[in-house]
Amino acid sequence: MAVIAGAEATALLAAAGWYAYELFSGSPVLSFWGAVFTLGLLLAFSAWLYAVAVFLYRGYRWTRAAALVAQLFVLTIGVPTLTSGLVLAGLAMLVPAVIAIIFLFTNKVVSHASRTGSAPPTL
Repeated sequence: MAVIAGAEATALLAAAGWYAYELFSGSPVLSFWGAVFTLGLLLAFSAWLYAVAVFLYRGYRWTRAAALVAQLFVLTIGVPTLTSGLVLAGLAMLVPAVIAIIFLFTNKVVSHASRTGSAPPTL
């Protein structure tokens, strides 16, 4: 499951790189600062997914909820993409998201992601 989240974060980072290249190479946009804000959102979401992947691999409990929210966001983008005629792009979003959601509820992932944090320091 952590591999899927990491792969999605990498794909999102690549999309942000492409978006930045298009933005700064002079492609026309309606609002430059709106496009910069969108780029910032892409980069922030990619960093968030990398953190989720790392901490899910380490077994922290909170990462299951964060990964589920990320997959639901992907589904809300992937379904309209698929139905608008961009079949390959839609499937590239939907298939990993559905697989990740299924994995999130398997017994192995639930038992692995049961760590709540470090013990408090003692004096």
